[in-house]
Amino acid sequence: MLDLGRTFLQSVERSPNALALVDGELRVTYAEWHRIILNAAQGLHELGLGHGDRLLVVLQNRWEMATLHWACQFAGIVMVPLNWRAKPDELDYCVTNAGVKAIVYEPVSAEAVMQSPAAQNVPRVGLDDAPGRTATIDALLAPTSSKATTQASAEDCSLILYTSGTTGKAKGVPRRHRHERAAALAHVAQNLYRHGERTLGVMPLYHTMGVRSLLSMALVDGLFVCVRRWNARLALHSIAQYKLTCLYLVPTLYHDLLADPAFSQTDTSSVTKLGFAGAPMSDGLLKRLSTAFEPDLFVNHYGSSEVYTFSIDQHATSKPGSAGRAGINTRLRVVKLDARSPDDVAAVHEEGQIVADLLGDEAFEGYWNRPDANEKSLRDGWYFTGDTGYFDADGDLYVTGRVDDMIISGGENISPVDIESVLSLHPCVDEVAVAGVKDERWGQRVVAFVKRSDYVDCDTLDAWCRASDLVNFKRPREYVFVDDIPKSPVGKILRRKLQSGEYQRDERAAIGRNETSIQPHQHIEITKE
Repeated sequence: MLDLGRTFLQSVERSPNALALVDGELRVTYAEWHRIILNAAQGLHELGLGHGDRLLVVLQNRWEMATLHWACQFAGIVMVPLNWRAKPDELDYCVTNAGVKAIVYEPVSAEAVMQSPAAQNVPRVGLDDAPGRTATIDALLAPTSSKATTQASAEDCSLILYTSGTTGKAKGVPRRHRHERAAALAHVAQNLYRHGERTLGVMPLYHTMGVRSLLSMALVDGLFVCVRRWNARLALHSIAQYKLTCLYLVPTLYHDLLADPAFSQTDTSSVTKLGFAGAPMSDGLLKRLSTAFEPDLFVNHYGSSEVYTFSIDQHATSKPGSAGRAGINTRLRVVKLDARSPDDVAAVHEEGQIVADLLGDEAFEGYWNRPDANEKSLRDGWYFTGDTGYFDADGDLYVTGRVDDMIISGGENISPVDIESVLSLHPCVDEVAVAGVKDERWGQRVVAFVKRSDYVDCDTLDAWCRASDLVNFKRPREYVFVDDIPKSPVGKILRRKLQSGEYQRDERAAIGRNETSIQPHQHIEITKE
């Protein structure tokens, strides 16, 4: 298999004059970008990084970030991208855990770098006059006479992605060139990308979705338009200006696009393919997007940093909630919730834990310097994802949440996703998240946290659930109206924050009504039926 450096060379050789990268006023072709990448690769060597060394990059989605990713692939250096919002202790942990040899950062991440003791022991390349730097990006990118050959093989480590670490320390996920190339090829195939696709480079390049967008565009000689920090208005402008053809976003960002007043005045007709991942999409948002874009293809992609593709559904609107079937490089099972073996398979419609075969071409081989994490998640050649779900009678997978998110109320296992799907269809519900909150009688009670688009009260929402096919024991016992649903930088609902009260209540009066006697954060207590 080709390494990723040679993969990029394919595009340079096929389409040297095709527009490859845009970031604000910067526009470069594949031939021009290739020269910049080779300069960066040589600059990294001169900084003291050799084959297999790790480079920590703490940047937003700017052209330098994308360039350094490719430079590492040419140089045989391991890219370690980290959330630019990382706190000093998080950055310090990653510097130590990965054993990085240099750091590249910008002013927005400078405080974390400067307050990390471990970061002070390695060269620090600062952009935009970032304080604390020992070298500049201009020096790193200085022109050289470096040749076009790559110094990596398909077996070399391409990058280490650090998981979000919502519980405990983040885990490093090392991925070889062949893992990354197989995942990108599958992404192209499963999203039906054609030569010359154009996409929005907004998903963070420290996240598997962002990396996949970057690599897949190179595979089809396509265009990657950088969006440094999410802004729905700027994204809409980019879609219209560059005639983007495909979007691959988390549901939250799609929600923001539709909510922006400029959407109705923006020409989005060039977008023919929609893809989403990172979190479930509500039935309501699925319908709104389908109506707004009328895409030729609407793909639900379910995966992780460890195994890029678990499953895909190329007809996301035809069977809402379904994650489809295993991807072209993957084998999946659902095992019983308490299973210790991948052979303890759950029955059809029985909720269990989703597991993936580690022999798949996209699958990682174990966490970086974390034998404790390997012991928990890797068993008999299978990766135990920590996600819950079930197969229906047709063989389609439904992802219901995380093992840790499962609500156990009165001895019943209750998935938040089922309830969220029902509530999301109410016309006055903008967003909703469901979590289990400690309860003396039930163990946990089901609480729905609702962001409203128009006034609605808890009695109305309870009636809505009663009229649905949601079984009675799953109905929320309490409704809390909030200003926003707390999410991670890549749009995953942070239920732990809801459970601990880390949210702002919606204290607005009733909209256009004389119902001021109804409290906006009222709750209802419902007995089990």
